[in-house]
Amino acid sequence: MTHLILVLDAAQRSALAVTRSLGKVDGITIVTAEASTCALAGTSRFSNEFIQCPNPANTPQAYVSWLQTLCSTRHFSLVIPVTEITSQLLLMHQAQLPQVILPFASYNTVMSLADKHQLLLQAQQSGVPAPAFTHYTSAAELKPDELTYPCVIKPCLSRIYTTEGWISTCVKLVNNRAELDNVLQQAPYLQRFPFMVQEFIPGSGAGLFCLYHHGQAIAFFAHRRLREKPPQGGVSVLSESITVDKTLQLYAQQLLDHVGWHGVAMVEFRITPDGTPYLMEVNTRFWGSLQLAIDSGVDFPRWLVELALGQTPVVPSNYRIGQRLRWLLGDLDSLYLYLKAGHSVAEKLTRVVQFITPGRHTRHETNRLGDWAPGWFECKLYIAQLLGRDH
Repeated sequence: MTHLILVLDAAQRSALAVTRSLGKVDGITIVTAEASTCALAGTSRFSNEFIQCPNPANTPQAYVSWLQTLCSTRHFSLVIPVTEITSQLLLMHQAQLPQVILPFASYNTVMSLADKHQLLLQAQQSGVPAPAFTHYTSAAELKPDELTYPCVIKPCLSRIYTTEGWISTCVKLVNNRAELDNVLQQAPYLQRFPFMVQEFIPGSGAGLFCLYHHGQAIAFFAHRRLREKPPQGGVSVLSESITVDKTLQLYAQQLLDHVGWHGVAMVEFRITPDGTPYLMEVNTRFWGSLQLAIDSGVDFPRWLVELALGQTPVVPSNYRIGQRLRWLLGDLDSLYLYLKAGHSVAEKLTRVVQFITPGRHTRHETNRLGDWAPGWFECKLYIAQLLGRDH
């Protein structure tokens, strides 16, 4: 039997990882979709068909109507969105989309973790350490003179759905009243939507990738970021697989077991200098370094689909440690930003050498000999953007 699977958000590198993973499985045919005329995952040889669709961020209702029509005329065994916007949009409109089968938990369960206020309440109930916080329904309730600095201004939702489209929010660290006033001025959504003032936790970030099936833990994976864009902290451009920290796994399982999780999740912590972990947030969808997990032997997309189709995946007891993944063009940007900053000549030369020698066990995220078109597409798009041209 052949299963037709629709992979949405084809411009994302995680969608490319999903497409490559599932496209290698016998009996699966992949259709990719994106709002642009061409997209990263759509150029892969493992994408059997590419479809242009409405923009889910700018025209959410048109997007839902498009998917409703598509799935009423073609039978997809599964639909896999990889961004927060599309996954939440489809879950909240499931009544309108009875033919759309998603390998995710229910909307209420997803939002119990995606909503950062609800997440902290779940952490309290499940015994997972988390920062202290105060919840506000809007900035009108805030009393700036009573805050303890530094603190973190954290909107409850990363993306806020409105009838006009989606509003993107961001987390801000503020060190004093002046910085707070600046944040309130630059983020008008704080005047209308709930947010938290959260205790600042010093330290470094750590994440745990998880796969669950109707409340049962199936697989875990961990990595560390070696380089980011921008260099001082941002998107991972060079990462490495590491052993799962048992304490983080324990806390992640306590949280996910508590809500009866189903599907994939990335549970993020901040580790203090004394080694204490604090829960930060949960990504309730596939994540940016997905290809690293697959290269290391943890094939989250394949196992997720096999479980959804009633099959039993073969999950190994361990995976390759020290496997590296490099997003070449992102690493090039990171290098440029580092060289442009005020570092010494010796530091800059060291950074150049590190760029040239990423390590023996390193694979490129988009540039692959067996599937070269996505790398070429990304390169052309990169050059066009440098030249200031539309793609």
